[in-house]
Amino acid sequence: MIENASILLGENLNHIERGYIEIENGVIKGAGEGRSSALGKKLDAGGFLILPSFINAHTHIADSIGKDIAAGSRLDEQVHPVFGAKKKILEKSSQAHLAAMIRTSTVSMLQKGITAFADFREGGPKGINLLKGAIAGLPIKCVALGRTNHYFRDPARSEELPESAADTAKQVLKIADGLGISGANENTDAALEQYGEIAVARLVAIHAAESAETVQFSKDHTGRSEVERIIQHLKPDILVHMTHATDSEVELVAGKAGIVVCPRANGVLGAGLPRVAEMLRHGCLVAIGTDNVMLNSPDMFREMDYLWKAAHAQGEFVEPIEIVKMATANAAKMLGLNSGWIAPGRAADLLFIDKSHADLYPMHNPYAAIVHRASKDAIRAVMVDGQFIAGDLLL
Repeated sequence: MIENASILLGENLNHIERGYIEIENGVIKGAGEGRSSALGKKLDAGGFLILPSFINAHTHIADSIGKDIAAGSRLDEQVHPVFGAKKKILEKSSQAHLAAMIRTSTVSMLQKGITAFADFREGGPKGINLLKGAIAGLPIKCVALGRTNHYFRDPARSEELPESAADTAKQVLKIADGLGISGANENTDAALEQYGEIAVARLVAIHAAESAETVQFSKDHTGRSEVERIIQHLKPDILVHMTHATDSEVELVAGKAGIVVCPRANGVLGAGLPRVAEMLRHGCLVAIGTDNVMLNSPDMFREMDYLWKAAHAQGEFVEPIEIVKMATANAAKMLGLNSGWIAPGRAADLLFIDKSHADLYPMHNPYAAIVHRASKDAIRAVMVDGQFIAGDLLL
């Protein structure tokens, strides 16, 4: 039993000033205001704010081997799957070096309170196995989304996936949690439909409307937007970025798929800022990802801070509680994880924040404090499945 703590409780992250959490076999058995009546070992957590640990809803973690390569370049020059700098780096890097970088970045996430992440992993089954092997033994939950290495240069053609690419996608799905597709511009309508059929009842995510250039490419080559093609032909669970989605496209996606925004990556690439306030107004389920480690460190504190302030600078106010939900409960719903909020039956994946930290005290608004004042330095403990992470990971 954890007692005497401030807690962000339940799916809506309701703040209670003093409450308890009961944990049994890694799962939350009970939680609420006041004190627990259950018998057992009790931990006094006075002075702490306990919230669900963070879920990083979109990463390209293997790309951490190319930190800041081609910095200052635009989207395609850096990360295009066919001719970008990223492709060249991955091809020239040994599997051992990639694995080492994946593991280092995973430890970095744990140190910052991230206990689950979703990764787009290239390279077919080999890429998925590399990811899983690199993080083996670490107390983190990974939603691995794989893909083939086949890309169409002209999305307007009527070609279907080659049999070899379709077979690779099927092999990926035997060991991955779903598909993480590059984008509509690298696929024909027929290929998008095939991916949707191959991955039926599995998680499907795809990049969409990331930059003005990708939006224009789709219109020039197909006469339709990426988002329209994706929703009609792929019918995915998640669209990543949506930085340049129109109001009608946001409305089209609402209720059909979740949206993962990656504000800092968009900023680094000069791609703009996702209109999160508009997405929320349309009832979209929105989560946050730190995206490519080549571009940014995997830090949800910095991601939330950037999103909140940049949105304000553009005249769009987003409530801090909504941003904290994006980093926790919303991501859990989108990715099908049994964590993300503190309630009976949920995994005990928790973050302990020191309310007396110099950057936070006095804490008048816990949501604002998390979004734009807290950092790794304010974390005093991270719990995964009811177990505190070993101290050396938090050094």
